[in-house]
Amino acid sequence: MASRVVLHVGLMKSGTSYLQQRLGANRTLLRERGVLFPGESWRDQVLAVSDVLGRKQAGPAARGRWAALVAEVAAYDGVVVVSMEFLGPAPPERVAEVVGSFGDTPVEVVLTLRDLGRGVPAMWQESLQNGGTTDWATYVAGLAGKRKPARSFWRQQGMGRIVGNWSAAVGPARTTVVTVPPPGAPSGLLWERFCTAAGIDGSGAAAVSPANTSLDATSALVLLDLNRRLEAAELGATDYHTLVKFGLGKRVLAGRGGPAIGFTPPAWLVERSEEVVARVAATGARVVGDLAELRPVVVPGVDPSTVPAEERYAAAVDALAASTRQRAAQRAAARAGSVRP
Repeated sequence: MASRVVLHVGLMKSGTSYLQQRLGANRTLLRERGVLFPGESWRDQVLAVSDVLGRKQAGPAARGRWAALVAEVAAYDGVVVVSMEFLGPAPPERVAEVVGSFGDTPVEVVLTLRDLGRGVPAMWQESLQNGGTTDWATYVAGLAGKRKPARSFWRQQGMGRIVGNWSAAVGPARTTVVTVPPPGAPSGLLWERFCTAAGIDGSGAAAVSPANTSLDATSALVLLDLNRRLEAAELGATDYHTLVKFGLGKRVLAGRGGPAIGFTPPAWLVERSEEVVARVAATGARVVGDLAELRPVVVPGVDPSTVPAEERYAAAVDALAASTRQRAAQRAAARAGSVRP
């Protein structure tokens, strides 16, 4: 039986992809130090969490995967780290089910939290990479309300509620909040904070490239326009994720290098962030970092609504060119694979 299980439950857009890639890249090193990052790949954890949360998007591939992960945990004599941001906003009854799955094995929870100044542009981009059709100005204005997109945003970014739910399930002494370092901090600081929170030795771990690179303002607009064109096409979820989210968004547009989406947090968001800090502090959870880092920062960049049409056109042509090169490479690989020796 594992000595303890560390559940890293998000939040979304708080450096989770970076931490997951670094955990995966150092799986062997961690194992030598008595730490298991379960599954043959991180996708095994995605499917397992999808299974226990009843996420239909994962389909039949997720069936039985949570039980398999729990069995792997039970068979390991050491520390186990599971990292999957879908867990964060789970309702209390699901949280209790997840924690209870591990029986007598102590469960600890780590939550990475990022200020909402950076969180708002990041979540808008995430919505676009999942088929969203709401423009930037409407999205920002809507966050102060109670309808879409506010419901989705606060479900994922309601830090006080989420920390409270997990703290109530495992106790404040086993709940740790990690604040995402501010802009300009050393690149490995988040990893160091995470390892401190999880109680694992991450020294000397191989570094990884930045994960889940952001969309620049112009590329975000290209994706927005494309999503609106595709609405009538009723593209299936699998096709959209393969062709648009990953094939175009993450592999072509992300990291293109144009001006970032600028954002100056409005007064109401600053006030709400102060309430968030107070709620998180009130849970009694341990903090690695500083809760003051959750106060929203100004994000330098441009307002997407001011991007000239010619820049959008250039970005769209760049995307077409990159997609064509990708398709040509795939066809070449298929032809090579069909040639028998």
